[in-house]
Order: sequence, then structure tokens, then C-alpha cells
Amino acid sequence: MKNKKSSFIFTSESVTEGHPDKICDKISDSILDAFIGQDKHSKVALETMVTTGLVAIAGEVTSNGTVNYQDIIRSVIKEIGYDDSSIGFDYKSCGIIAAVGKQSSDIRMGVVREKDEDQGAGDQGLMFGYATSETEDFMPAPIYYAHKLTKRLAEVRKSGVLDFIRPDGKSQVSVRYVNGEPEKITSIVLSTQHTESVSQEKLKDAVIAEVINKTIPADLMDNDTKFFINPTGRFVIGGPNGDTGLTGRKIIVDTYGGMGRHGGGAFSGKDPSKVDRSGSYMARYIAKNIVGSGIAKKCEVQIAYAIGVAEPVSVMANTFGTGIYPDEAISDAVLEVFSLKPYNIVKTLDLLRPIYSKTSNYGHFGRFDEDFVWEKLLKIEEIKEASANLSKVKEHV
Repeated sequence: MKNKKSSFIFTSESVTEGHPDKICDKISDSILDAFIGQDKHSKVALETMVTTGLVAIAGEVTSNGTVNYQDIIRSVIKEIGYDDSSIGFDYKSCGIIAAVGKQSSDIRMGVVREKDEDQGAGDQGLMFGYATSETEDFMPAPIYYAHKLTKRLAEVRKSGVLDFIRPDGKSQVSVRYVNGEPEKITSIVLSTQHTESVSQEKLKDAVIAEVINKTIPADLMDNDTKFFINPTGRFVIGGPNGDTGLTGRKIIVDTYGGMGRHGGGAFSGKDPSKVDRSGSYMARYIAKNIVGSGIAKKCEVQIAYAIGVAEPVSVMANTFGTGIYPDEAISDAVLEVFSLKPYNIVKTLDLLRPIYSKTSNYGHFGRFDEDFVWEKLLKIEEIKEASANLSKVKEHV
């Protein structure tokens, strides 16, 4: 009897930097960078909201640095491309409200210790990291290509190749998997804000030619691949004028597009003492090095913490049956190779630097940037050796 092929379709989305939620993420992370640039031990937790003609920022900051919220916020909005009132949002004229206090002394008591290495987790929580060998960036194919499409949308807008494109936009990519491997893209949804004058027909043809065909490999599409370009037929009203935005509302876009699990914590606006952020970066670093070492084709790592406690309460590696060693041995190897105290995570990944603004768009993972240490394959030999040794030990127990 022949083995039946198993297949399914998985979909992920991405959004452009002009999406209201992403405006908020970039503002929060840009202010975080400004504080860390002056005082690397700044404790920051900032939330931003944008709506028609208004930006509101609130949160808690304890820092020796001083920043001009107005200047940073207006600079970010201008950089994104909201530079004229005709677009519906304008960095020059939008109102700004700032309501920022200091970090809770109760939280600070759990984080700041006499010895730096005894620093406790800034909150309780569970974090997941994921990696797969199905793309060159060790990311799931649906989110990998969804991000490529939104990045290309921004490129053709900023370069003037498509001068009728405006900053707000979304992509969605559906990939058919056969026996666990991506086979083809079955559909692409791409919505972009545009000028009043451009026709739907011209926009659709241009987006297919300049965005989709110059981003997606031809062998992943065929005559049955469906394109949905601005499926409502009109997207003139966009950005904060069309939808209220909030920091931390695109956590699946920020991570793995729904492939693998998510602990629920957002990243942007949080300094690395918050394990929501640093713990997730470390989990990705571990998962990517496991897959990069060749001991598994895919891997999900979970780390969980109690607030104020340095050591994690649990650590798990799951290779979904693709590992050449038992998951238990790989999980034990993780504990042997990686130190998961918050202080050591920050040190290992060099997180006390103003690097966060550029993480806020097109995903925190799967991007080559020299500053993103969590994307580097620096531990592949150590994790491979430790997994092999611990596997042998368990065989003889």
C-alpha cells in the first residue's frame, strides 16, 4: 500500500510600517532607543496609541536619560511617510499627548539586585522561539514571503516606482504543505493604501508586476495561484485616519506568523529586563542554533519565568519528531549550553544597545542584521555535541 501524501494550507500575514499598529510599535521602540542610548540601564515600558490627528503615549520610565517625546514622535511619523495632510495623517500637524510615569518600585525590587547576575525576571510569563529549515532564514515560508511582500511595497513607494502607493498596507500568503514541506503558494492577498486618482485596474497590474513578481519565486506559483489585490476595491482612507493603532497588537506578525505557539507578550516599547522581549529573543536564538546544527529540521523552544526570580521555572525543546536525538536530551543540552538568567541573556545577545527601532517592522526574527545577535549561528557545535552526549547518557540510564 502506497503512503498517502498529507497536505494542508497555512496562511500568515504581514503589515507595512505605515499600518497604524506598526506606527505605534516604531514610536515606542524609537523612544526606548533614545533612553538606552543615554542610559543603557534604563527601565522602559511604553505604549503608544494613534488615531485621526492624534498620538498618545503612556507608560513607565526610570532612566538617567532625558528625551524629547515630541521630536521623536514627529520624526518617526515623517520617516514612515505621513508627511502631508492629504494622506490623512501628518507629522507636522498631529496632536501629541504624553503621560509617562516611573517604573513601579515593587517591580524594580524584583529586577534590581545587589549582584547584577542575580537580576530577576521583570515579569512572569512564557516565551516561545521557533525555527525551521524550510527557508534560508530559518523562518516558516508563509511569514517569510508575507514580510518580503510588505517590504517590497514600502520600497516601491519610497523609491517612487509606484508613486500612487501610500504608507498603509497588508499582505497575506497561503502556502500548501505536502508531507510537512512547502510546495506552492495557493493565494496572495495584498492590500495597499493608494491615491484617489489611480484606477483599480492600474493598481492591480502594477502591484502584481512590481511587488509580487519581483518578490515571490516563480516556481512557487502557478496558474492556479490566486491574487487578491485590494479586494474591497478601494483603500484611499488608511493609516491612523482609517483605524486606531496600538503598540503590541501585531504579535503574530512580529514572530512566526502563527506557526508555532506564542506566549502572548508583546515586544515593542520594552527594555530587555522584560523577559517578554529578551526571553523570546533567546528562545529564537536557541531554536535557530538547534536547527542550524542539523540535529532537527524544526524546533520550538519554550522558556517560562516567575517575576523577580533569575532562573527559569521551565525550559522545553520540541522538535516535532524531526530531531536525531530525543527532545528530552536536547532540552537538557539547552540548559547545559545556554545560561537563561535575564542578566546572562542580555549579556549573551548584547541587548543594552539602541537597536530596537529597526526591529519594529517586518518581524523581529528571520532578518540578517549585524545587531540582531539572536539571529546568529554561534552555538551550533556546542548544542550538537551536548545533545549527542546527553542522549548517550540517557540511553544507559
